[in-house]
Amino acid sequence: MPLAADTNIYLIGPRASGKTTLGRKLAESLGRPFVDLDARFVEARGETIAELVAREGWDAFRRAEADILAETAAQKGLVAATGGGVVLLPENRAILAKGLVLYLQAHPDRLAERLMADLNPDQRPNLTQLGLKEEIVATLAEREPLYFSLAHACLPERPIDELLEYTLRALKMF
Repeated sequence: MPLAADTNIYLIGPRASGKTTLGRKLAESLGRPFVDLDARFVEARGETIAELVAREGWDAFRRAEADILAETAAQKGLVAATGGGVVLLPENRAILAKGLVLYLQAHPDRLAERLMADLNPDQRPNLTQLGLKEEIVATLAEREPLYFSLAHACLPERPIDELLEYTLRALKMF
């Protein structure tokens, strides 16, 4: 039985794992709308993630992110790239579990390379006071069990075209 047309596909994983890049390509391949939750945050709030975090802290961002996820989930049949920390709140995990969840895996070294190549502090503010590599390792240690618990499929690190092919094959199982 093929994946229902109204089932949302959620891409989860750490910052710089390729959720937005894969999400756009996957949505195009499937003829579905694409939503990037971080971009939707900026559109809805009229400010960057970094601005909100600097003014009100990470908890305020997580609450705003939860609202945006809930609004997005009300739409059906889309592909959504989530923020790396969306899995931290139980209410978000409950929403994600109602769709098909794909976990994009990436090695910490590769994540650090990607973040250094595309520093975007407005969209990707530091999560901790640690150095970049240490922050990535610590964040993965906290979040990876949540990623695994939600994932219907884990997508290995691959060049984007190979990853898209792999993902499309994996979706045929659902």
